Amino acid sequence: MSKPFKQELIAPCGMNCGICVAYLRDKRKCLGCMSRDKKCSIRNCEKFQKNKFRYCYECDTFPCTRIKRLDKRYRTRYEMSMIENLEYIKENGVSKFIEREITRWKCLKCGGVLCVHNGKCYTCGT
Repeated sequence: MSKPFKQELIAPCGMNCGICVAYLRDKRKCLGCMSRDKKCSIRNCEKFQKNKFRYCYECDTFPCTRIKRLDKRYRTRYEMSMIENLEYIKENGVSKFIEREITRWKCLKCGGVLCVHNGKCYTCGT
């Protein structure tokens, strides 16, 4: 598995794609939102494409309806906030955010990565 905690895997919406089930699985593996051109609602956002910013917090309409919906879904289902992630990145930088993610999503049994969507460690299966 490629390194799950790197800047290229932090999506414009604040999602760490390295903890996503689609990235962690073996079959039909996703390479992260920044590596693909389609199916990312944020990257398909007209303002994102037009203004060429890296993270949604750089947009003058942040947090927009799209981010608010995504944030609500992730807070409700997975106890993670895209808006909080983006605010942390804005205040502390992406390197500090990645350091925080390593601690937050580390399997206590084997040191592997926990999946945000199901809590499973894809290294040891815990």
